[in-house]
Amino acid sequence: MVIPSLVVVAGLLIWGLMAGVAEVECVDAARAGARAAARSEAAGDVLRAAREAAPAGARVSVGRHGDMVEVRVTVPRPRFPVTLTAQASALAEDTVDGGDEP
Repeated sequence: MVIPSLVVVAGLLIWGLMAGVAEVECVDAARAGARAAARSEAAGDVLRAAREAAPAGARVSVGRHGDMVEVRVTVPRPRFPVTLTAQASALAEDTVDGGDEP
């Protein structure tokens, strides 16, 4: 009775660790995409930068709200019982003043 319980607990711990790693990968992917978008790179390059850092099967979306660019990375539910989502925003460099004033 103890051995099956230990196996179940070990399995849950491993699954939790995998979910944590996937969440960190989502955050890193959103940051990479936001940096690329802030530099005014092409939309394809922004998506590529985010997808390369994202976990397998993740969805990446890019948007712009005023001077801010926003990248959202989502891992849908079938992989984990919860949806993992990370979002990063950055100020678009094309909106920054040239620095003529002190």
